[in-house]
Amino acid sequence: MTRDPRYDILFEPIRIGPHVARNRFFQVPHCNGMGYRDPSALAAMRGMKAEGGWAVVCTEMVEIHHGADVAPYVELRLWSDHDIPMLARIAEKIHEHSSLAGIELCHSGYTANNLWSREVPIAASAMPTGSYFNDPVQARQMDKEDIRNLRRAHRKAALRSREAGFDLVYVYAGHGLGIFQHFLSRATNYRNDEYGGSLENRARLLREVIEDTKDAVGDSCAVPVRIAMHEFQGAAGLEPAEVEDAIAMMAELPDLWDLSLSDWSHDSQTSRFSEEGFQEPYIKGVKKLTTKPVVGVGRYTSPDAMVRVIRRGIMDMIGAARPSIADPFLPKKIEEGRLDDIRECIGCNICITHDFTMTPLRCTQNPSMGEEWRRGWHPEKIRPKEADAHVLIIGAGPAGLEAARALGQRGLQVTIADKASEAGGRVAKECRLPGLSAWGRVRDWRMLQIAKMPNVSLYLESAMTPETIAELGADHVLLTTGAAWLRNGTGRHILSSANIADGADILTPDDLMNGKRPAGRDVVIYDDDHYYMGGVLAELLRKEDYAVTLVTPSATASSFTKASLEQKAIQKRLIGLDVKIEANRGLVGIARDHVILDCVFTGNPSKLAAASTVLVTARAPVDDLFHALAATGIAATRAGDCYGPGTIAAAVHAGRKFAEGFGLAEPDHLDLPFRREVTGLA
Repeated sequence: MTRDPRYDILFEPIRIGPHVARNRFFQVPHCNGMGYRDPSALAAMRGMKAEGGWAVVCTEMVEIHHGADVAPYVELRLWSDHDIPMLARIAEKIHEHSSLAGIELCHSGYTANNLWSREVPIAASAMPTGSYFNDPVQARQMDKEDIRNLRRAHRKAALRSREAGFDLVYVYAGHGLGIFQHFLSRATNYRNDEYGGSLENRARLLREVIEDTKDAVGDSCAVPVRIAMHEFQGAAGLEPAEVEDAIAMMAELPDLWDLSLSDWSHDSQTSRFSEEGFQEPYIKGVKKLTTKPVVGVGRYTSPDAMVRVIRRGIMDMIGAARPSIADPFLPKKIEEGRLDDIRECIGCNICITHDFTMTPLRCTQNPSMGEEWRRGWHPEKIRPKEADAHVLIIGAGPAGLEAARALGQRGLQVTIADKASEAGGRVAKECRLPGLSAWGRVRDWRMLQIAKMPNVSLYLESAMTPETIAELGADHVLLTTGAAWLRNGTGRHILSSANIADGADILTPDDLMNGKRPAGRDVVIYDDDHYYMGGVLAELLRKEDYAVTLVTPSATASSFTKASLEQKAIQKRLIGLDVKIEANRGLVGIARDHVILDCVFTGNPSKLAAASTVLVTARAPVDDLFHALAATGIAATRAGDCYGPGTIAAAVHAGRKFAEGFGLAEPDHLDLPFRREVTGLA
């Protein structure tokens, strides 16, 4: 295949300071939960992006000093020369594929609690620190000596970055996490000296540090600036017009402008709340202010949208974090004319949740993400089969489809059977819920890949029994039959069943997704799952004019989604829809016309009127067929939700894991199935 000429503009080289990027694809800095703890895994992941065609590949934020410590989060560190070899490995892996390596130097100011270093945090102005855990820490206002020391630390980090081999050395003023943004914004700068007050004064430190960095490494390294265009605090904070004024003051000083929004929840909005290109209204005015390249993001996966923003002069390079995670080879696929092979980001932010949990990055669409070094997985390649075999997969959900796709790519004969009338399993149902249509890409991409494989066959409306499985005579049987939501109240708050009266109208998410609706108009949704499902179902029923009360043992609706950066947006939407939220309430029992709750702190009971109750609690594996097969002596393997219910990302990973291991000797249970990096003792 050859590239469509319409997309030639995406492959034009772009000069960035002393370097030239070979195309317009720019993997902007993004976190990954690996950082200084897993440097080889991190280096392999960045190297994979370069192999996939991203002309510029950047690190996540890199702490420039022990007083910029964001523990417990696992980012990168450049506190001393000891950190140079670790960072050099990242640059080396990026350079292996002729890409430019960027490093995002960062001092997080009042958002660095210094919990590991135990230094007193510093800030533009004295204030409590900002943290996920509301740590009881306050930052002190920087004096002139502190400012001089900050400039010295940034300059030294820039010199170390050059020594480590990086081509782009960032000055970071974005996402509410960079101290230079804190100086720039009225919301965090109350100073009355030459670094506070007017915009020129508030921008002074940013200008000085750009000049310092250019002076230190500008002869051999490009110096980009990442800046927040909007803080969404009205006139109290940064707004696009004022940021444009600040950029105009320094328009030609850096070598590239990288535009973002603040805070991170605005910058990395999920597909549930935004469309591709959602940042364009905030960044469209910058390009006319500078001759230097402008990079922006917006979850771009469509090459037509990419061409549009370049031709309209909105940006010069296509910035991406999440799309580069979902498909590290997105640029190559456009270049090679393989658009239907692009594994499009679904905007679920499961990747971001693992920065919050301080664990290695993963992706719903791309199960190899984070496993490039640990397990040796590649997003595009998999070893060929060792011998011929026929694998029967029962269940065409995310685990089954991914297993079939990967096994088919290996050259094995695969038959998929599913009793449903459509493929996709839980994804087929969940993508019809409000805001989740993009999640259908998990099914669609795999179905498209499978359709190209003559060795993979899919049979729908095909319920399987031990007898029909035996007749088929496959060499191996893989069960990916999913899980079902429980209807007895068992979850985190109640580890056994709730007290449910006979005749009470009880529904589960499965019921609602299958088209069933509550018998009464007053509905309680009891959410002890705490991810997206409870909030989505509340939105669904409220839009169908049911009176909905969301009850949760947590302090907020959909509390886990704080890690996916959408909890506030979810709660705001529910409040706007007039969904009542009863927080810190556990379920005790369900009567025909009310539910019995208790306070999670005191245990005091209360009643809440409800004609119908939707239980969003726990799921049970659908594994009856597995046990029936075992009783007849037919060996089978389980994967995905039917083995252990989890996220869609976990199911897809399980499918890939089965395909990777098929044909190999079963490892001993005590053997480590992946590589890990162990710290050498000083």
